Amino acid sequence: MADPAVIDMANKLAEECLAVQGQVGDDRLFMAVGDVLGASSQTLEEAFLTAVRTRMANDAGRRFLAQKLKAHQAANPPA
Repeated sequence: MADPAVIDMANKLAEECLAVQGQVGDDRLFMAVGDVLGASSQTLEEAFLTAVRTRMANDAGRRFLAQKLKAHQAANPPA
């Protein structure tokens, strides 16, 4: 397990990166940031990529659930 300070840095950087990624429309920006981190610290790079990917997976899961619920509600309107 990585040092808690490393995880904290990775989490903060992941949040910032995803915000910038959304603003600039580059859905692979996090990979470029990971490359920059990896040049100096493989530990921070791995923690960062994990933080980004888990957030992206969470967002995808939430979108999927919302779509499923919307489709279900459209197919089964209240009586």
